[in-house]
Amino acid sequence: MFKIMKNAWSIPDLRRKLLFTLLIIIVFRIGSVIPVPFLDSNVLAQVMAPATDVTDAGSNMIAYLNTLSGGAFSNATLFAMGITPYINSSIIIQLLCVAIPALERLSKEGEAGRRKIGTITRYTTVALGLIQGTAYFFYLKNTTSSDGAHITIYNEGFSMVFAGIVIVLVFTAGTALMMWLGEQINKNGIGNGISILLFAGIVARFPATINDLISIWKLGSGDGTTGSAQPRYFAFVIIWVVMFLAIIWLITFMQDSERRIPIQYAKRVVGRKMYGGQSSHLPIKVALGGVLPIIFASSILSIPSTINLFLNIKDGFWGAFFAAFNSTNWLYIVLYFILILMFAYFYTTIQYNPVEMANNLKSNNGTVPGIRPGAPTAAYIKNILSRVTLIGALFLSIIALVPLIFGAATGLGRLSMGGTSIIIVVGVALETVKQLESQMMMRHYRGFLD
Repeated sequence: MFKIMKNAWSIPDLRRKLLFTLLIIIVFRIGSVIPVPFLDSNVLAQVMAPATDVTDAGSNMIAYLNTLSGGAFSNATLFAMGITPYINSSIIIQLLCVAIPALERLSKEGEAGRRKIGTITRYTTVALGLIQGTAYFFYLKNTTSSDGAHITIYNEGFSMVFAGIVIVLVFTAGTALMMWLGEQINKNGIGNGISILLFAGIVARFPATINDLISIWKLGSGDGTTGSAQPRYFAFVIIWVVMFLAIIWLITFMQDSERRIPIQYAKRVVGRKMYGGQSSHLPIKVALGGVLPIIFASSILSIPSTINLFLNIKDGFWGAFFAAFNSTNWLYIVLYFILILMFAYFYTTIQYNPVEMANNLKSNNGTVPGIRPGAPTAAYIKNILSRVTLIGALFLSIIALVPLIFGAATGLGRLSMGGTSIIIVVGVALETVKQLESQMMMRHYRGFLD
């Protein structure tokens, strides 16, 4: 990876793209520390300070948004909402493209249709950012410190209404600005704009994860908050580090894994020349959706906690219901597994059309050895897609769930979200490296005029 970055840096055009991407990341990080107005920063720091007990997972919603936003959420800054509204908007629009025929036709109209879908996604992102920003404002308004101090400066009358409108609009503007920054990376940078910003936010939280590991290690030596040595915590840290390395290896392995369907092209005579007759293959990636099923599943499971930001219910049936959506809860883990499988199959459905693939092979005189052209070929490809997707989804589920199970079994809830962060970071890094490789290949292509 470092060699690819070095080679890309030696190409002037790619160097400009890399510098532009770095500039956008710096702007993103600056916006992540600019606080919104009408909040008491001292009370906010006291309320949002991480618990001294490293076994406390805290609110799953807050931990999730804080991870994706690079700590901006807990500090209530300009980019506090992160890219979560854009992710949720993409999920909604892609699902609607399958369910609504008008949107499905629009998505198949080429570049013009994709631009219209992109515009709809942007408007939906702003709407979701407005809703999520409103929920966060109510959370800030209803949350007080241990001595009863409010995070919001104005808490009654017209001043409270005006301050609330300003805070919500600033959060929404930050969402729109962050989406625009991602599009600028796509246009003038190295691509994968939203993923790059997501990568930058998570990497910014790595020092906090390392600090948690150090705190757990101190618990093993008796220097932690318990005051007595607990040797099992040494083993917990070692297991987590081994798990970290294993996840990196598995993701790298999955990115390059594919199922190759053999294709045989028939010979045909055109004039005095003979064409075809060669063998080829149809590659089907095992991890077609990459880390997107994990990101989408996490976003869906964060919705109940988002609703509870409005309601702030902690007791009774509904309090227990919202508390169940915590990364260390077994119900959360089971639902996480199911959603990853669903989104993996959903991505395969929208990316591959077995009937269209079979028709294309037939029109080009291509056949799968031993399979008749047409409907039998489509059924054969569909069967392979189903099995390959299941294998990829199970691999992805194992990678995503092992850190959560580790957190639930050991009680080290705060490290459970760190596993998901590793998956996203490694996946985005590999995708970005492939993007750079493809751009370098285009710039070093030697044609017959060279």
